[in-house]
Amino acid sequence: MNIVMLQSVASSQCIRLMDRNRPAWYFGFLMVTYILYLIFGAVVFSSVELPYEDLLRRDLQELKRRFLSENECMSEEQLEVFLGQVLEASNYGVSVLNNASGNWNWDFMSSLFFASTVLSTTGYGHTVPLSDGGKTFCILYSVIGIPFTLLLFTALVQRIINHITRRPVLYIHLHWGFPKHIVAIVHSLVLGFITVGCFFFIPAAVFSILEEDWNFLESFYFCFISLSTIGLGDYVPGEGYNQKFRQLYKFGITCYLLLGLIAMLVVLETFCELQELKIFRKLFYVKKKKDEDQENIVEHDQLAFSSISDQVTSLKEEQKLSEPFVALQPVVNYASDASINNEQ
Repeated sequence: MNIVMLQSVASSQCIRLMDRNRPAWYFGFLMVTYILYLIFGAVVFSSVELPYEDLLRRDLQELKRRFLSENECMSEEQLEVFLGQVLEASNYGVSVLNNASGNWNWDFMSSLFFASTVLSTTGYGHTVPLSDGGKTFCILYSVIGIPFTLLLFTALVQRIINHITRRPVLYIHLHWGFPKHIVAIVHSLVLGFITVGCFFFIPAAVFSILEEDWNFLESFYFCFISLSTIGLGDYVPGEGYNQKFRQLYKFGITCYLLLGLIAMLVVLETFCELQELKIFRKLFYVKKKKDEDQENIVEHDQLAFSSISDQVTSLKEEQKLSEPFVALQPVVNYASDASINNEQ
């Protein structure tokens, strides 16, 4: 009997301990899930891309061997030096190919596009500063510009979301009588579909027409990589040979990136305001102290306040005692004086 009671007490204590540390257990589960998700991504990418990398390496080795066999006057060391210089220039956005020599990476519109990718943290990496002064200025420019951009985007999103999300949801809830959380969910889904259509599918169709070497999937891939601020840099528009209206095209891409990032932030903020997501996020937060602790704190504050008030009243009484006596003026009873004079 005692063993059963001890087991029940121990189990109840374990249950209480788990209830008290429930956010910590949820957070640990979240961390483990994230690590497993990273491992899952690494396994998939490795299994899918490694065969293509191996095939490309073999093709390049075969091409190099064939080139050396056809040009016996050039040694392998000379070819290695030449290819090294070409690859280094390519990493800085400069190509030695004839079909890419007409595009300059640092004219005004290209520089404006580069500045927008830096401040929005997209960073394609296809163009990088060449000089030490440019690298130094890029550091200083980013230190000031990135927080400034986040502040501007936050202010814009807060103003836009009032007109696009909060007011329509409240209007439908008050005038049509639908539950507010249902209206918010439907509104978020509709806004998400509109944003995906306007900033992913339609631009992808436009890029697939303007860029000769891009199909629709590659164009959609560029839109997603850009607006998610991943910025891999494997696809960059406006870099083709003899691109028509290249300056205007670069300016349009810059506007598209900035407007698309703002739209993405509006959609994310709209979804974050859903009550269901707020409840889900609270599962992983550290809870505040319990009501008993709060009551103890309130009682302690009340005792402290009462002791302070008692001290204040005692000080006031001591001040009254220490104050000098004030001579009171005698009160003359005119009615009694008159009666005395009459008796006399």
